[in-house]
Amino acid sequence: MSLFTHRAYWRWSAGVQFARLPATMAPLAFTLLTTATTGSYRLGGVLMSAYVAAEMACAVPVGRLLDRVGPVRGLTALLLLTAAGFAALAMAAGASAPVLVALVLLPGISAGALSGGFRTLLADTVDDALLPRAISVDAMLLEGVLIGGPALVALLDLAGTVVPLVAMAAACVVAAMLVPRRAAAHDRVDSAGDVPPARLGTYLPWLCCAFTVGLLLSTIEVAPLPLVQRLGAPEAAAPVVIAVLSGASIAGSALYAWRGKTGDPRLFLGGFVVGGLALAADFGWPGLVASVAVIGGCTGPLVAATSVNLQRLLPKNRRSAGFSLSFTVQAAGFGLGSLAVGVLPLWLAPLFGVFAAAIAGAMLVRKPARAIGTVSVTS
Repeated sequence: MSLFTHRAYWRWSAGVQFARLPATMAPLAFTLLTTATTGSYRLGGVLMSAYVAAEMACAVPVGRLLDRVGPVRGLTALLLLTAAGFAALAMAAGASAPVLVALVLLPGISAGALSGGFRTLLADTVDDALLPRAISVDAMLLEGVLIGGPALVALLDLAGTVVPLVAMAAACVVAAMLVPRRAAAHDRVDSAGDVPPARLGTYLPWLCCAFTVGLLLSTIEVAPLPLVQRLGAPEAAAPVVIAVLSGASIAGSALYAWRGKTGDPRLFLGGFVVGGLALAADFGWPGLVASVAVIGGCTGPLVAATSVNLQRLLPKNRRSAGFSLSFTVQAAGFGLGSLAVGVLPLWLAPLFGVFAAAIAGAMLVRKPARAIGTVSVTS
C-alpha cells in the first residue's frame, strides 16, 4: 500500500500533529499571558521552564504506564488530562506566580509521554516497508507545526490573552479523538517481543544519535543572530539561517522518504561532523549556508534511521517508555546545546555536537552492518 493512500497513517499523523501543537504554542502563549497579567515576560519563561522540566522528569514513568494500560487507552486519557491542565491554566490567568507554576506542572506531567505513545502506535499503523518513509514524512510535517504554532498564538492573541491556551486545550481534545481505536495487524519491524528489555548499552548508540540531533540543532536554532553578526551582517539576516536549516531539513526528509530505505546512520553522522566543523571554522557566508544546509539535510534521515533501529531493539511491551526516553534524551541535548551557546565562545559551541556525532559514529562502527543499515521483516 502506498503511504499517500494509507488512511490509518494519515489519521495517526493528524492526531500526532494536533498533540504536538500545544508544545510549539506554549513558549509564546505563556509569555503573552504573563506579560498581559503581570507586566513582565519573565514569569512566562519560568512557566515554560517548569513545563519542560515536568515533561522530561515524567516522560519515562508515564511511558511505562502507557505500556501497562495500552497506548490507545493511555494516550486518550493523557491527552484529555493535558487539555484539562491547559484549561485550568487559562481559567487561573491573573493568579499569583506560585499558583500558575503549580498549574502548569499538570499538563507538563501528562504531556511528557505523548510523543513516545504516538510513536509506539505508528509501529502498529504502518508495515515494515513503509516505516522509514512514514517517519520521514512525519518529520516534514513537524517542521510546519514548529513554524505554525507561534504564528497561531500571535493570531489568536488578538482575540484575547487566554484564547491561545483555550486553543491548546482544544488541540489536545482533537488529538484524543484521532487516536486510533484499534491497532492494525501488519508486518512489524523485528523486536525483542514481550520480554524484559536489554541492558542500556544495547540502546546507547541510538540514544547518543538522538542526543546529537538536539545538541547540534540547538547550536543553530538558538544562535542565528550571533552567527550572522560574526559575519558583519545586520540582525535582519538572522532568519535566513533558520530558513536554510528548515528548508534543508524538509528536503533531506523528502529525499529520504522518496528512497524509502532505512540507510546507514553513520553517513548522516558524518554529515553532522563535517557541517559542525565548517560552522565552527567561520568560512564566511558560503561556509555558514553550506554547513547549516548539510546539518539540516542530515537531520531528518538521522532521526528516521535512529527511530527505526530503536524499534527493532525495544520489546513491544516497553516501546512507549523507550521512545519517551529517546525524545527526552534529544530534548536534553537541545537544552545543553542552548546552554553552550550562552556560556561559550561561538566557535566552540558547535564542537560539542561534532564530538557527540563522532562518539555515536564510533559506537555504530562496532555494530554488525545488518543491525545498522537494514530492517528485517517478520510475518
